[in-house]
Amino acid sequence: MISVNGVSLQFGQRKLFSDVTISFSPGNCYGLIGANGSGKSTFLKVLSGEIESTAGEVVVAPGKRVSVLRQDQFAFDDHPVLLTVLMGHARLYQVMTERDAIYAKADFSDADGLRASELESEFADMNGWTAESDAAKLLSDLGLPAELHGLSMRQLEAGQKVRVLLAQALFGDPDILLLDEPTNHLDIETCLWLEDFLANFENIAIVVSHDRHFLDNVCTHIADIDFGKIRLYSGNYTFWSESSQLAARQRSEQNKKIEEKRKELQEFILRFSANLSKSRQATSRRKILEKLTIDEIQPSSRKYPFVGFEQEREAGNDILSLDHLSVLPDGQALFRDLSLTLAKGDKVAFVGQADLARTALFQVLTGGRQADAGTFKWGISTRQAYFPKDNASYFETSLSLIDWLRQYSDDTTESFIRGFLGKMLFSGEEALKPANVLSGGERVRCMLARMMLLKANVLILDEPTNHLDLESITALNKGLERFRGTILLSSHDHTLLQTVANRIIELGPNGWIDRPGTTFDEYWADPNIRERRRELYA
Repeated sequence: MISVNGVSLQFGQRKLFSDVTISFSPGNCYGLIGANGSGKSTFLKVLSGEIESTAGEVVVAPGKRVSVLRQDQFAFDDHPVLLTVLMGHARLYQVMTERDAIYAKADFSDADGLRASELESEFADMNGWTAESDAAKLLSDLGLPAELHGLSMRQLEAGQKVRVLLAQALFGDPDILLLDEPTNHLDIETCLWLEDFLANFENIAIVVSHDRHFLDNVCTHIADIDFGKIRLYSGNYTFWSESSQLAARQRSEQNKKIEEKRKELQEFILRFSANLSKSRQATSRRKILEKLTIDEIQPSSRKYPFVGFEQEREAGNDILSLDHLSVLPDGQALFRDLSLTLAKGDKVAFVGQADLARTALFQVLTGGRQADAGTFKWGISTRQAYFPKDNASYFETSLSLIDWLRQYSDDTTESFIRGFLGKMLFSGEEALKPANVLSGGERVRCMLARMMLLKANVLILDEPTNHLDLESITALNKGLERFRGTILLSSHDHTLLQTVANRIIELGPNGWIDRPGTTFDEYWADPNIRERRRELYA
């Protein structure tokens, strides 16, 4: 339905990919992956026609509609919310506009009547009579209540605008759906709804995302940008990731017999296929995934940083106590009367609808903000390391990366600092870059390196996966799983929360919910908690 024939893209001397020839088929969802800067978003723009390729062509089957998740939040500021969604189906919107203009004429002619009749027929063929109700349902499913549908886009908050633009992309059953980071600004419930939507989507979907759980639950194929090429593989992200690492390991095992390697491959495929029985995929998707093959998998060129947290000394049993702690900016509660006790070894995922509530709590606990009421007390043997969501103030310096990291290290020798930076994928001349020119992902890796050097027994992390690529997120995930101390964590990464946390605390304006010994998925699936959650935000 959409094919790419010999496509190359080059900006000046920089070549993103060359001679790409692949086809995308109906009924499949393709996860487009690659290192930061490899050209994922750019390739989607080539597919949509927004960017013209240097060579080759993109062919869309005649009559098929391509729908794109737009990134410009201000493009529709002058339009009502519901109309913005309808504009996602360009032809339907054109028909509606032309039809309404004809009916508004004072001198309605026979030719106008004939044209109006043609438009009415086309309008009906495109399900125009249910378009507004369909658009309203999409908005509601994405967390935009009916009272917002008549407002102008200008009146919405940034996160709400993102949801409207997502509804616009999904509206009208497009033949080809191109989604760049569709889960940004979505809460867990809405992410799960979108997973269900895409898992049952019968046409073509191509998505870029750094959310591993999302990629695993929706993707039937992975399109990997690597070595300047784009290769298609059957299966979801985890299958591609694990099989790619297996292929790399097997290639390095020169002395291993071919029969032993084949057996290892067969066991891997059987194990992975068995896990698919637990997938949330629709039946048709599962049948595709059960035909997984590793024969064409290539070792990836991408590298994983090393993330490992050590404690200089273990904390005692008393970690943290909160007594009626409240943050009430302008009288509006982010959270109130929070009374908790954290024990040694707790790995707590703080969740809730308001990101500001979790950030405010962490700022209070680390001394960056005053609470409006209540008190808290850290255990005398605790030492905290904090990863703030906004790290800009740490990098307002022209110090080289070596000298920047040296500030946080007991061992200040250049060989040690360079070795540590090398673990975080800063090698050679990269270690001499000024700290104030680092990208978002590089800053995050530096902040993680800083935390590792502090050797704290309590880690406080506020959205640590922002700006990271999939490899760095995976490395961080493993590092937090291995850590034997206490963790306070806020994140939108489903896999990170599920695999790291052993206690869930949800903050709301009307209270909180505390569930020790509970995984994130168990918490979300509990019907009793679902009812309690409604009270938090009533």
